[in-house]
Amino acid sequence: MTTGAMPLADELGAPATRRELFIAFTSLALQGFGGVLPVAQRVLVERRRWLTKEQFVEMLSVSQVLPGPNIVNLALMYGDRCFGLSGAFAALAGMLLVPMLIVLALTALYGHFAQDPVVTGALRGMGAVASGLVIATGLKLLTTLRRNAMGLPICLAFGTVTVLATAWLRVPLVWVILGLGAVAIGVAWHRLK
Repeated sequence: MTTGAMPLADELGAPATRRELFIAFTSLALQGFGGVLPVAQRVLVERRRWLTKEQFVEMLSVSQVLPGPNIVNLALMYGDRCFGLSGAFAALAGMLLVPMLIVLALTALYGHFAQDPVVTGALRGMGAVASGLVIATGLKLLTTLRRNAMGLPICLAFGTVTVLATAWLRVPLVWVILGLGAVAIGVAWHRLK
């Protein structure tokens, strides 16, 4: 199998210990400045082969409807799948402990340099990079929509309407999710009947 190819279900691995799980999620969290989702997909699916693309998308879908950050929810679910409650805590600690310490240190530094134009420009540039990573991950995961109950065309239509509503019409995301989400659930339910 070539690097980056989708692992088969029988080729999937799993962390051997809670420590390995903690280290994997710490490493993952430290690689994703401005957003860990693209890194999580690459690490969990492509590098470590702990999940298939379909499993990743399934877990991500569930994590998006739960309160809290998507990637934290995904870490909790994956840790629980591997080692139960203690695995969930190990993955959660991996996602949050070291990044929290770094953010606290950077916050102290930012207080001193917030008005520096170089710092302001660097933060704007990092925001653009994070947006690009999220878009690239979305495009990479598009292939999983072929097996979606609604089908690729309907999923792409919902995605297009979502982008138009939020970016062009400036509809608050909560209303877009509630409105389009309800319609999407209805369409999926009808197609699954």
